[in-house]
Amino acid sequence: MANLRKTVCALAASALVLSACGGPAGGTDDKRPVVLTTFTVLADIASNVAGDKLRVESITKPGAEIHGYEPTPDDIKKAAKADLILDNGLNLEAWFARFVKESDAPHKVVSEGVQPIAIGEDAYQGKPNPHAWMSPKNVGIYVDNMVKAFSELSSGDAAVFKANGDAYKAKLQGVQDEMTNALSALPKNERALVTCEGAFSYLARDTGLTERYIWAVNAEQQATPQQITRAIGFVKENKVPAVFCESTVSDAPMRQVVSATGATFGGVLFVDSLSGPDGPVPTYLDLIRHDSKTIVAALTGAKP
Repeated sequence: MANLRKTVCALAASALVLSACGGPAGGTDDKRPVVLTTFTVLADIASNVAGDKLRVESITKPGAEIHGYEPTPDDIKKAAKADLILDNGLNLEAWFARFVKESDAPHKVVSEGVQPIAIGEDAYQGKPNPHAWMSPKNVGIYVDNMVKAFSELSSGDAAVFKANGDAYKAKLQGVQDEMTNALSALPKNERALVTCEGAFSYLARDTGLTERYIWAVNAEQQATPQQITRAIGFVKENKVPAVFCESTVSDAPMRQVVSATGATFGGVLFVDSLSGPDGPVPTYLDLIRHDSKTIVAALTGAKP
């Protein structure tokens, strides 16, 4: 395996170093340890903890669907150069076990210690909902795991990682408080979050929302008539004023729910990927704020 790593590194020596979200970073003179994450949300969180002491990269690019991702030869090259690989775990990265075999780098599951919420229906019933990062409280656990892993990777910078982690967790608490306060004002019948994917179980738990969705996990290719009918029934029964869909999937099934119920399409929510730097959610904190404001505005009929 070590020979494989050396061979692949040699092949990749002339390639540009990629930044956290897939763009060019520094040149080949950058000697900082490389931390490779499976998707952009983790890359942003890790960058806040690492500061300028580590070089953080993401395997996937902004806007990519993470569940059914297929690693490329370039991804294998990145893994061969990595000093540490971070993955979410909770069955999110179905492709990861096969992928990581191609790298000698140690890896850390950043959701370790999170209390998982089980998926309640469909083919994934009983399995943990992987979207634990949609709770800022859970991301505080992610941060603690990153601080520990980074300190083992670069022990001389442990105090920096700890300070960065504490500062970022304070920001997470601020976002959690903003979100909880905004959503707490909603009337009972409006405290329902209906989305394409069941990605909001942790957010719903933390904010007192009732979650419903068309399908449980984005790995499914398309919505079934039964899934759409079930969503329509819930929206009608509870007079839910608005419904939503995620940025990485087609909203066509949810548009059928809108047509059948008269509910408003409340907007696009971000879950599995950040946007580019000029987009609406270039950071994780932006993502959570965007989703919270979009949900509140649509359910209350207010302007975002």
